[in-house]
Amino acid sequence: MKKLLSACAALAAVCLIAPAHAGVKIEHWVAASGARVYFVETHALPILDVKVDFSAGAAYDPPGKSGLADLTRSLLDAGAGDMDEEAIAGRFVDLGVRFAGGSDYDRAGLSLRTLTTPSERDAGLDLLRTILARPTFPPAPLAREKTRTIAEIEEADTRPDAIAAKRFAAAIYPGHPYGIAPTAASVAGITRDDIVAFHRDHYAAARAVISIIGDVSRGQAEAIAQRLTEGLPPGVAATPLAAVTSPAKATIRVAHPATQSHIHIGLPALKRGDADFYALQVGNYSLGGGGFVSRLMKEVREKRGYAYSVYSYFSPRKLEGPFEIGLQTKREQAGAALKVAQDVLAEFLAHGPTAQELAAAKKHLVDSLALGIDSNAKLLNYVSVIGFYQLPLTYLDDFPAKVQAVTAQDVRAAFKRHVDPDHLVTVIVATDEK
Repeated sequence: MKKLLSACAALAAVCLIAPAHAGVKIEHWVAASGARVYFVETHALPILDVKVDFSAGAAYDPPGKSGLADLTRSLLDAGAGDMDEEAIAGRFVDLGVRFAGGSDYDRAGLSLRTLTTPSERDAGLDLLRTILARPTFPPAPLAREKTRTIAEIEEADTRPDAIAAKRFAAAIYPGHPYGIAPTAASVAGITRDDIVAFHRDHYAAARAVISIIGDVSRGQAEAIAQRLTEGLPPGVAATPLAAVTSPAKATIRVAHPATQSHIHIGLPALKRGDADFYALQVGNYSLGGGGFVSRLMKEVREKRGYAYSVYSYFSPRKLEGPFEIGLQTKREQAGAALKVAQDVLAEFLAHGPTAQELAAAKKHLVDSLALGIDSNAKLLNYVSVIGFYQLPLTYLDDFPAKVQAVTAQDVRAAFKRHVDPDHLVTVIVATDEK
């Protein structure tokens, strides 16, 4: 117990100490197993953070098996090697190790934080290695997770916000994996054999990206990366996803008894690594990403009181991720609120940000990056994105200068290339209009 308390105290210290990461040096190599590795050496704290991602996100679900990728990831620690899920959870607690997992459309993976004292570090890494390479997918946790997932889907299908999000994705990505959401039927049809096969095919060393940050040397990091992946099947690189096509311009109205209309406007827009990323981020801050200083918030909420919240964002993915404007408003004023949002977008597309808006956006983005990498845990998220999407290793160092270099003309040109009004899709759930 005393060792556990000491471990927890050291881990908690990360939240209290903000090491400087100016001039972040990211080292990169390919392990003997075939995994790509990204490493930042820092000795400010005796902590090691590791994240292992795979090209195993929801976009890789086989036809008719939507939900398989998420279910596979969620069951990795439900049993592995000769341990059941309680034994695994208990082992993490005994070691004072923090363990987490997640998935999105492109990737799925696990992360671990541990002390770098050899006993805790080695035991934690061995446990992570076992979970990655030897999951058992026991029947009881599988049945439980399927039941839970189906219940969540059925509940979400009654909510206007969830309905709007699902219909919007399907409309802007017609027939593409990015637009297909799990259904109760698709999850019910997933078998253990499906999960075993998905894990075998997608959790392979050739699809792995390992991010390592902390109090270890380059040699130790090389050994850690190889150790975590040498038990995985070699595999092959992920098959490229089908190309995204621009949707036809459309307005989709969905009946629902809710008193609030949920409105989404957008289209597929931005890949990771696109040169227009900086101009789009700078511009979007002024359009709808900057909270109360954004044009959408000023025009839709402050001047007219149509919505409590209105926003816009770009969400880059391996392929073109969505540009979206979203808001909620009373159903009787949905048409008026939509018209204002459309007018604001049209004005921005035509003229771009003012000099004052441009300066404010640049300051916010640069300052936000500094706050976003003020701990190893936060930095790990950036490094994992840089590694998975093969962005420049100097991305973090380059970011401030690239943002500062953006001009109003750059913003207008980038928005013209990526936000074509002739392909915008609008989805309105809960509206009185026909």
